[in-house]
Amino acid sequence: MSRLGEQRRARLREARLYLVCDARGDEHELGAFLDAALRGGVDVIQLREKGGESEAIVRAARTFRAAADAHGALFVLNDRPDLVAATRADGVHLGQDDALPAEARALLGTDALIGRSTHTPTQLDAAATDADVDYLAAGPVHATPTKPGRPAVGLDLIRHAASRPRRVPWFAIGGLAPDTLGPVVAAGARRAVVVRALTEAADPEATARTLRAALAAGQEADADAA
Repeated sequence: MSRLGEQRRARLREARLYLVCDARGDEHELGAFLDAALRGGVDVIQLREKGGESEAIVRAARTFRAAADAHGALFVLNDRPDLVAATRADGVHLGQDDALPAEARALLGTDALIGRSTHTPTQLDAAATDADVDYLAAGPVHATPTKPGRPAVGLDLIRHAASRPRRVPWFAIGGLAPDTLGPVVAAGARRAVVVRALTEAADPEATARTLRAALAAGQEADADAA
């Protein structure tokens, strides 16, 4: 692993708030939205264009890459390891029905970040011990239209993830917003992935700050208990 890979993983370990969104609006609108979210405390931005044409994904990725660079954030591509190089992404996120982490690693090399979605304790434990996985997402905590057909798993998976130290960082995901994040933090989550909480927010920067503060409260409680 080169210094670039080490830097990416160091930034990932410090990450708390992760935004997933599509290529919304025109380039200017998208850039303004990403800048606002990143100013508010987002650490990772993911471009998710399910079924999108490769050319359109590469084009939209330029705005994501520029925003991430401007704010010292990470940029991840959803489900397209074949486009990581073309988009200059820091890595790729894989669902359970996507390519295997080992397949993505063989294509991308050791410097790229690879994330993995998990929906059960068995999947979570497998991903947490997979040498090709750099981080994982646990959920969806609540049913969400961004994951059609995927049933909510509730807080039990979050408690399971928090029940022991993990080799890699993990993020709670699924219907998380300022009014739903509190119980998730109380269950042990210290990182969160959000979608509609920011994409539908009237003020993405302020909303990101609120989410970040809720996660920080969990960290502070950990420090007080230590």
